[in-house]
Amino acid sequence: MMPVIRDMPLSLKLNHILRWQGIRGRSSRPEMVAITQELLTIVEELRLVEPVVAHQTYSVSEVSHDRLRLTNGTVISGTLLPSLLSKSKDLAVVVCTIGPRVEDKVTDYLEKNEPLRGLLLDGIGTAAIDTLTVEACKSIRQKAVSCGYQASSPLSPGMPGFALSEQWTLLQLATAEQIGVSLTSSGVMVPRKSTSVVIGMGSDMPTWTPEEVCAGCCLKEICLYRIQG
Repeated sequence: MMPVIRDMPLSLKLNHILRWQGIRGRSSRPEMVAITQELLTIVEELRLVEPVVAHQTYSVSEVSHDRLRLTNGTVISGTLLPSLLSKSKDLAVVVCTIGPRVEDKVTDYLEKNEPLRGLLLDGIGTAAIDTLTVEACKSIRQKAVSCGYQASSPLSPGMPGFALSEQWTLLQLATAEQIGVSLTSSGVMVPRKSTSVVIGMGSDMPTWTPEEVCAGCCLKEICLYRIQG
């Protein structure tokens, strides 16, 4: 069994949730904020968010211009990892999920013809998995420091130069099945509120802000959730 972290405390901030709901500034109508706060109470009372993280660290044996090879023989392809993590000694592979209960409740609202509640609850779920991923990366950084290393910022499949198809490899490396995370034949993560990231560990590892990640995204001009510096 690979390392698993369960019941990681999550602090869900209202502003963070509203951003993931696509609600900003003047569009934050009082009734929508009130429903969001009500839904937060329901999430807590029904324990709809079940945070769990699977992670494993592997030694890096080779870095080329378009791939990174681990000492166990696994190859992660793409140009992004080698370009940013060329100094990595180790690579942490992390899979996070909040479980299926939020999306099940969203489906329930939609079937009851309550699309607004479904939409707002979905935003809460997205904020929760985003927060969980941030906390999981903090844990990996602490592990890196304890080993005398620095940790890079996280990289996720789907970023330019890191194909979404590489999630198949990441889920195998993290043995994500032990926390109930899998991929459909089309590459969609199940439960949907799940993420996979890699973090380089070594000396002088590069870091970047969420704003810098958004600035490099091909959807930056149209994305409702873009973080601007």
